[in-house]
Amino acid sequence: MDSTAGVSQDRAAEHTSGQVNAPAGPCIGPREVVTNRSAPDIFMRKLLRLPVDAPPTSVFGAEDAFGKSIAISAIRCTFTYIVLPLLAPILNLTGTVAAPVIGIALGLVSMVAISFSIRRFFASDHKWRWGYSIIGGSIFVMLIFMMGLDLRSLVTAG
Repeated sequence: MDSTAGVSQDRAAEHTSGQVNAPAGPCIGPREVVTNRSAPDIFMRKLLRLPVDAPPTSVFGAEDAFGKSIAISAIRCTFTYIVLPLLAPILNLTGTVAAPVIGIALGLVSMVAISFSIRRFFASDHKWRWGYSIIGGSIFVMLIFMMGLDLRSLVTAG
């Protein structure tokens, strides 16, 4: 018995249904080109400057970007909340502008990483794109708040 018989029947069904399967990069199976996205998906794709009618990209890219974003966020949190408070008295960073400037720089790096991750999630039409967007957006808002506090301390110190 030929093991490819089932595959060729599936391919024949794809061609007769009129759907075009075009995987973009390595993926686990054939992916259909999505032409009818929801209004919120279209809004987010426009906001993220992604083509509205483009086929989904590889899911692996989104998961890789997510991993990098989490690593950058973990490093930022470790540095901001553990390393910097411990080193501030030793390096005499208390009362100077160095701590807020470092905090702002780390916050900006994290915001860029979150933005790229959300963009990759939407580019791949990942099933968790909205969940990650809520979490990433919440972290983004907290980072803006923390940057405001850092900016306030810079203004009052100078």
